[in-house]
Amino acid sequence: MSMDRFFGLKEQGTTVRKEFVAGLTTFLAMAYILFVNTDMLSATGMDPGAVFVATALAAALGSLIMGLLANYPVALAPGMGINAFFAFTVVLGMGIPWQTALAGTFVSGVIFFILTLFKIRETIINGIPEQMKLAVGAGIGLFIAFIGFQNAGIVVAEEATIVGLGDILSPPVLLTVFGLVVSAILMIRGIKGGIFFGMILTSIAGIIFGLIDAPSQIVSSVPSLEPTFGVLFKDFFEHVFRKEMILVIFTMLFIDFFDTAGTLVAVTRQAGLMKDGKLPRAGRALSADAVATMGGAVLGTSTTTSYIESSAGVAVGGRTGLTAVFTALFFIVALFFSPLLGVVTSNVTAPALIIVGVLMASSLKAIEWDKLEYAIPAFLTIVIMPFAYSISTGIAAGFLLYPIFMIFKGRHKEVHPIMYVLFFVFVAYFIWLVE
Repeated sequence: MSMDRFFGLKEQGTTVRKEFVAGLTTFLAMAYILFVNTDMLSATGMDPGAVFVATALAAALGSLIMGLLANYPVALAPGMGINAFFAFTVVLGMGIPWQTALAGTFVSGVIFFILTLFKIRETIINGIPEQMKLAVGAGIGLFIAFIGFQNAGIVVAEEATIVGLGDILSPPVLLTVFGLVVSAILMIRGIKGGIFFGMILTSIAGIIFGLIDAPSQIVSSVPSLEPTFGVLFKDFFEHVFRKEMILVIFTMLFIDFFDTAGTLVAVTRQAGLMKDGKLPRAGRALSADAVATMGGAVLGTSTTTSYIESSAGVAVGGRTGLTAVFTALFFIVALFFSPLLGVVTSNVTAPALIIVGVLMASSLKAIEWDKLEYAIPAFLTIVIMPFAYSISTGIAAGFLLYPIFMIFKGRHKEVHPIMYVLFFVFVAYFIWLVE
């Protein structure tokens, strides 16, 4: 079967050349994850070289499956937000070993696959009120931005006020400010891959001013994956059946659910692939996402999910799964650029975290702030995530209060039964927290 027939290039009004350019554009738009994910997960004690390889391979695997199975121009990689949950809430916050967190990631992928297989996913997504979905997205955005400010030294610990402004005139902080301004300007100008190019320019500036050591080489052999590959299977059941893992797995599943659903709808609508308001081959696309999460966990990274940056490739003409296949190939090539890990420091990745936080916080505008039964649970979900340094606690607080306020508003019939089930789940969670 020819490439044209397999991907339906003519039918979608595209060519191999257009799909190649789209794949490259998508890769450049999301290549920052190679360094940001490595920086985040290595904070848990994971080997940076192995995480870099796992990130690239998980992205390549997920994008390849999405392109070949679902024929969508949607690329995948370890997701922003959920990697922060993995590293800072689960491992560093709750004290759960990263090996156990990987096991939880794998299980969430298995559950996602089963729910997709039996078409239960839609029921669960429809059961969560839109206002709370928006709040979760915005809250994760603030949490990611806070981590960026913290990693850069812009926000530091203060005994009297808990947090305070760092030494903003110190050279490392100024490097982050430079990176933030440059990245923002590139994005404002509509340059595809603005975050990635901003990181490159920031790294170069750091080398010029002696803040970062120049790499001895740019291309090298691929680092060993041994430190992370398959470690989740050691004492697997002992890891998974820890009581605190129930909420961890649920939160991973929850975030992946809505990231994937939102991205697929947005990108396919932009590409003109939706039919009568419905997503063709939706089951295949969701299955690809679930399999990528399982594969990524085995390799040694947090949840792999569909990337909204795929819209950059669609904007330049990507219309079929061949775009995702080309993106996968670029991630394979990226495996040989691991020496750049020493150049892309926390001060270089911090601007990416802050800008991603800005983009995620855009959902704030859609929350109905004039209705307190929505506004209060949404607000608490949003602010508790960064204040308590825990995505799961923010979700728990908002989802606990939402049905209560709806009942007293006389709108209890509008609350889906799933939300009442989650109410008792989160009551148990807070009881467990104080034990």
